Amino acid sequence: MRYLALCCDYDGTIAHHGVVDEATLAALERVRQSGRRLLLVTGRELPDLKTALPRLDLFDKVVAENGALLYTPATDEERPLADEPSQPLIELLRERGVAPLSVGRSIVATWRPHDVAVLQAIQELGLELQVIFNKGAVMILPAGVNKASGLVAALDEIGLSARNAVGIGDAENDHAFLALCECSVAVANALPSLKEKADLVTTGDHGAGVAELIDELVGDDLRRRSAGLSRRLVPFADAADGHALAVDPGRSCVLIAGTSGSGKSTVAKGLLERIAAHGYSFAVIDPEGDYEGLEAAVTLGHPQRAVGADEAMQLFKRGENAVLNLLGMRLHDRPAFFLELLPRLAAQRAQTGHPHWIFIDEVHHLFPAASQQSLESVLPQRLPAAVLVTVHPDLVAEAALRWVDTVVVVGEQPAENLRQLARATGRPLALDDEDAAIERGEILFWRPDDGAGPMRARPHPTRTEHRRHTRKYVEGELPPDRCFYFRGPQDKLNLRAQNLLMFMEMADGVGDEVWEHHFRRGDVSRWIATGIKDDTLAEEVRRIEALADVNPQRARSLLRAAIERRYTLSA
Repeated sequence: MRYLALCCDYDGTIAHHGVVDEATLAALERVRQSGRRLLLVTGRELPDLKTALPRLDLFDKVVAENGALLYTPATDEERPLADEPSQPLIELLRERGVAPLSVGRSIVATWRPHDVAVLQAIQELGLELQVIFNKGAVMILPAGVNKASGLVAALDEIGLSARNAVGIGDAENDHAFLALCECSVAVANALPSLKEKADLVTTGDHGAGVAELIDELVGDDLRRRSAGLSRRLVPFADAADGHALAVDPGRSCVLIAGTSGSGKSTVAKGLLERIAAHGYSFAVIDPEGDYEGLEAAVTLGHPQRAVGADEAMQLFKRGENAVLNLLGMRLHDRPAFFLELLPRLAAQRAQTGHPHWIFIDEVHHLFPAASQQSLESVLPQRLPAAVLVTVHPDLVAEAALRWVDTVVVVGEQPAENLRQLARATGRPLALDDEDAAIERGEILFWRPDDGAGPMRARPHPTRTEHRRHTRKYVEGELPPDRCFYFRGPQDKLNLRAQNLLMFMEMADGVGDEVWEHHFRRGDVSRWIATGIKDDTLAEEVRRIEALADVNPQRARSLLRAAIERRYTLSA
């Protein structure tokens, strides 16, 4: 489920003339039976609300006094969220004949036309208070306290995010909490200004409108309404014709494909930045250390210490963003680790919504095409709100590719990458290489199930430049096809250097004959260009290789100095 909580206003929404009818109560029961949480968000004071609605036990939390008081029906516990009312203000209003005047734990309330007298009294006393209107009601509260602030506290207590909440209301004081919710709904009898801002408007009024929403929420988690929920879409690129391209934060599974050095990591990080900016939590599965130090995220694991599934789950339970660096884990152990972690992530999402997005970098390492048969029975049928990053789609198991509904291709041979996905998933694609040609900095964007073909686009600029993560190349373990192999002139050796540190240690120990064999053939610069993916360093090494009179010891010294100017090697 995407929507784990329903947050309801009371008067004018679930209640008509202050009373909740039996049909509406039955609908609220269905929400509880679906496994979702119910929250009541009201301007009423708690004693009055208990008298009006004996069935407060239906709700997990009650936000009363327009956000100033939090009540837990199951334990009868009250938690003030604001300061007590100003006694001088209360006395002054009574002196001036403001009646009726209701005083709660924090709220002071009256009715129009006393709003003028209220504002004058606040000004005369020099108080930092705000006046909130609810149709004819006039509510006085501390600055910054409203239904949204109260709802944040309530959701935090039950471990949920507003990104997994649906809110429904009818009046002026509902604007703030509806804007906070992932999906905002106005009942048919709501004020025009609220209807204009809401994502959805019900056909029925009052409780009938709430029951209408509940039927759709329980029936299909509002999937049929997703086309109209554009407020939360995450834009990340502009098509060649100028219109914005966006991903659905609750449904999309995005595949980003491109060769090394093509910019796919930059595109992925740009999308990740925008997802985080929209308030969604994320988990990044990082086999090669490319996301270490990511802003607003905790990184677990490093080359000397493998990340543990239990410690990762503790972070996700708290709704924190996390990067799981797998460099400390042996290559062949990584797929099994993630297959163990994935169902736990799914269960956590079902309970709390976190992490909202799952990023899987180098997905072909975790779900390789060669393991398709074994993965078929263990991978879920769907993985919504996910991003998969790979070099080529045909390296990824079909069971994972079937999740994909949005494709982003960068770099060389974009048409071939799209054809690979189309073949693997049985989706039709008519595309020639000329139509798919893209310039540097562009992407091909395709939604296979929309019926339209791929389109050229330019991703929005990323805030942070993609930088080299030195620990990965210096101390980590590169994949076998990106390692350097010392074989010697007779091809008698097979010594594998899986990182720069190991390469320099081996270079010092293999002997001059083996060193000269690789050095003079340009093997070192070739490896740095293709294995380390550092064209700048590779060019510097080519210049060293071209020196005719340099001896092996001097060559090694020059090479180490060149590497250390860009990376820090351990002593």
